[in-house]
Amino acid sequence: MPQVAAGMIPLESNFLVPNGTFVVELITFAIIVWLLAKFVIPPINRAMEARQEAIRKEFAELDDAKDDAHKAEEEFKALIANARHEAAKIREDAREQGAQIIADARGQAQTEAGRIVEHGHAQVQAERQQAVASLRAEVGTLAIDLAGRIVGESLDDDDRSTRVVDRFLADLESMETAKAAGRDGDS
Repeated sequence: MPQVAAGMIPLESNFLVPNGTFVVELITFAIIVWLLAKFVIPPINRAMEARQEAIRKEFAELDDAKDDAHKAEEEFKALIANARHEAAKIREDAREQGAQIIADARGQAQTEAGRIVEHGHAQVQAERQQAVASLRAEVGTLAIDLAGRIVGESLDDDDRSTRVVDRFLADLESMETAKAAGRDGDS
């Protein structure tokens, strides 16, 4: 046996037998692990699970929002297509109404033009008759004066002078009619 110096404890140790410090450290480590597992890790796990659940909800809400956005986009496209269709229909209706208005206005204008032409013809006819009556009176007066000078007697009798003028104008008209018939027959 080896000798031990005075005041020293013999150090014979077996490495298979743990010493007291190791056991105390092992117990302390086990207590710390138990305390961590009992009081520290569960709140951390709950916080992590809550955060994961919040993230899952956000992703679900994001997917729902994305679906809603796609639905809204489809509805918007449908509304745009419907609005374009309605606009085309309104334009077509406006064209048809415009064509109808133009046709009505053209018909009214033609009716009004016909009325104006008819009124013009009637006015020309009235003026012609007035001119013929005026010319008859003047020609009659001139013819009576001329006939009175040629004959040498006065033709102041109104009935007789009117008959003479009417006969003279009738002869003039018959000569004009005969000339016109001769021209038409030559053509």
